[in-house]
Amino acid sequence: MTTAGPIPPPTPPPTVALGWERREPPLTAAAVLAIGDAVPALAAATRDRLTGGARLGVLADDTTLLVLGAEPDLPWADGVHFLGHDEELLVPTTARPRPTAALWRAALGARPGDLCLLVPGHALVAAPPPAATDPEALAPLTRRSGR
Repeated sequence: MTTAGPIPPPTPPPTVALGWERREPPLTAAAVLAIGDAVPALAAATRDRLTGGARLGVLADDTTLLVLGAEPDLPWADGVHFLGHDEELLVPTTARPRPTAALWRAALGARPGDLCLLVPGHALVAAPPPAATDPEALAPLTRRSGR
């Protein structure tokens, strides 16, 4: 009887690096994302848009603010990322992920109906937010901006 020797460990799955390429023409904006120091200014601008009657969805924590809505209703602030839909993934309007958006959505574990976004250095998978109705709910996020 012969033996083949020890069984080698399983080969790990291949890893794929996220790459970005310039997109022309840009996608239509469907969301705006602020991270870190850009959050207070975007919160203040979002509050102003809600006060003016815009219908926006808002996801927020202390370091990130995502505002979803129709392009003309989206607020603007220094340092934000405007995002558009590439298949079912929100990505920067002027960039295309490589490999494809569908592969990144699957790799992030998004299920049908989940909100999924990918920007350089950050990813998010969450339930879509309801429309925001109270502009003052953003007040805690605006305090750092002095507004």
